[in-house]
Amino acid sequence: MNLLLKNATILENQNPFHNQQVDIEITSGIISKIGKNLTVKEGFEVIEKENLHVSQGWLDTSVVFGEPGFETTETIANGLKVAGKSGFTSVFLHSNTNPAIDNQAVIQFVKSKAQNSVSNLHVVGCLTKNSEGTDLAELFDMKNAGVVAFGDYKNSMTNANLLKIAFQYVANFDGILFVQPMNKEIRGKGFVNEGEVSTKLGLKGIPAMAEEIEIERNIALLEYTKGKLHIPTITTKKSVDLIQKAQAKGLEITCGVSVNNLVLTDEELVDFNSNTKIYPPLRTETDRKALIEGVLNNVITVITSDHCPVNIEQKQLEYDLADFGSIGLESAFGALQTVLPTEVIVEKFTKMKAYFNLESATISEGNKADLTLFNPNGEWIFEKENILSFSKNSIMLGKNMKGKVYGILCNNKIIVNE
Repeated sequence: MNLLLKNATILENQNPFHNQQVDIEITSGIISKIGKNLTVKEGFEVIEKENLHVSQGWLDTSVVFGEPGFETTETIANGLKVAGKSGFTSVFLHSNTNPAIDNQAVIQFVKSKAQNSVSNLHVVGCLTKNSEGTDLAELFDMKNAGVVAFGDYKNSMTNANLLKIAFQYVANFDGILFVQPMNKEIRGKGFVNEGEVSTKLGLKGIPAMAEEIEIERNIALLEYTKGKLHIPTITTKKSVDLIQKAQAKGLEITCGVSVNNLVLTDEELVDFNSNTKIYPPLRTETDRKALIEGVLNNVITVITSDHCPVNIEQKQLEYDLADFGSIGLESAFGALQTVLPTEVIVEKFTKMKAYFNLESATISEGNKADLTLFNPNGEWIFEKENILSFSKNSIMLGKNMKGKVYGILCNNKIIVNE
């Protein structure tokens, strides 16, 4: 792949070309030259886009694709194509599959399905067998198979002692646990935020306390074991406060937040649109503002699309019967730009690569071209024709967007939107 990116503004803090418009020459997937008014060499394709901006390739730490077992919702190959066209050069695949990703054989299968894709697929192996929370999965074997972390997708760990043992066990090989906080007893049969909106609509609520009390317990276990904890998606103001205090004590705790919870609130529920049924749920405006503040002050270290495709048969049902989940890759950047500065978004999409021991190539001569191409300007509305996924269950349909992704350069390949 020999390319010349013309008039590209680099967004990368501490890069000498930060916020400068330059040309970037890429030879066989390696950045060979950066400068102004570079000559187009023979055999090089020129990429020139309106208001072209370039950053390190983006990472999404929480996606599911369905395969194996639920290929009609999404395949790995198409999911990675969607990720690339949405600006993500790397994604963390979680187990929402059948069989569950809890052993080397399944890991090798999903990785084989990602071969020749432009975007990189990294696997979060199950923490417990079949994600049932009863027995630990084959953690060391999965670590040897290349997983980046361990977690039971969207499932909290009811057994506190098992979680304690897991922290202690994976510390032997510097393992990271993804643990979604939700006290099942307090949650009960709730499926939306418990509050004024749920009361008015007659929908069963999930108290904020169900998340917060679990975070407090998990922090106590973390402090006891000296492990590494990543909370995939938090949703409440108190959750931000609890994590900030734990970080101030020096505990190895990081957390993420969904695009949905940064942009939307439980006021979206008034139309009973089942696409708004996500887990954990949309919360209040007070929570949303606190999450934004948590992003800005670096308590929240990553932002995720929380991409979760669901078949129409499981989504277009009465609200309480519909499955949880919304796709989010395609709308992630455009939606975030309505609430956060571009440079903050780029930082949250790139900063944590090193923490998860992923290659983090700066935009410098001699380094691999792992780049996201985008335009931060321009307003538009997200419509069904903008959806690239097999499933169409987007919470962002009809919402205002700002800026668009052009595509990515990764693995000596390029993928761009038409």
